[in-house]
Amino acid sequence: MHPAPSVIIFTTLSGLGFGLLTFLGLGKPAVTGWVAFVFYALAFGFAVGGLLASTFHLGRPERAWRAFTQWKTSWLSREGICAVAALLIMGLFAFGAVFLDTHWWILGWIGAALSLATVFTTSMIYTQLKTIPRWNMPLTPVMFLTFSLTGGALLAGAEALAPWFLAIAGAVQLAYWAKGDQAFAASGTDIGTATGLGDRGSVRAFEPPHTGSNYLLREFVHEVGRKHVMKLRAIAITLGFALPLICLILPVEGFMAKHLLAGLAVLLHIAGVAASRWLFFAQAEHVVGLYYGKR
Repeated sequence: MHPAPSVIIFTTLSGLGFGLLTFLGLGKPAVTGWVAFVFYALAFGFAVGGLLASTFHLGRPERAWRAFTQWKTSWLSREGICAVAALLIMGLFAFGAVFLDTHWWILGWIGAALSLATVFTTSMIYTQLKTIPRWNMPLTPVMFLTFSLTGGALLAGAEALAPWFLAIAGAVQLAYWAKGDQAFAASGTDIGTATGLGDRGSVRAFEPPHTGSNYLLREFVHEVGRKHVMKLRAIAITLGFALPLICLILPVEGFMAKHLLAGLAVLLHIAGVAASRWLFFAQAEHVVGLYYGKR
């Protein structure tokens, strides 16, 4: 799949935003007043900004509201409902923390659960697609959730939890790549099964369906050279997990130095996750590529 910038921005920012909302709803940190305002402004900014970015990938953005009507069958619809519910509940929770110096913990717990549910439903939009074996596996939602919780822990300043989440998310990312690289072959899908002619012998394409480009080739048959893949994976792991972990465990003294390193860890993590997300879409390997001799 050709990775659209809007989708990369959406999955990166919304994961960070809802991850931070999860921690805030659980009282980490249990801040009030103007300090709380800064945390909630950051969380809502990431979450809402990511959701708005997703609308730019729609052919008719003005019809986005229709996605809410298909909640029985569509993970996209469930995502929208969970996102709106999470933002409303956490908005009330934030109002109490910022303006009334109080925490309505029932709302916080519900909002945290809905925030994680939003990330999960986002991941299921991709996980459900059997036509993309690299996405169609249990590690996809695990990766989305661990990334979101890691970003949330970093933004919330959860010093005791963030290093553990970084290590776990980094391990999940490596496992996802290892499993994903074998997913297309393991799916048993080839040009024989795609055409329904496999029972007649070995099948090969005599010539491509057409010589020009089309929507399918632009959107679903994006190819990335292995050399570039390995470089981008090294960048994603280094920036997203290794360097942030080093920033957090370095034995530094002083309030300012610790906060500067924590801020640097957040920026590095966001850059690494963005690189990972680009690879997530660029390496999608849609089975439609079989018809064009690209798989």
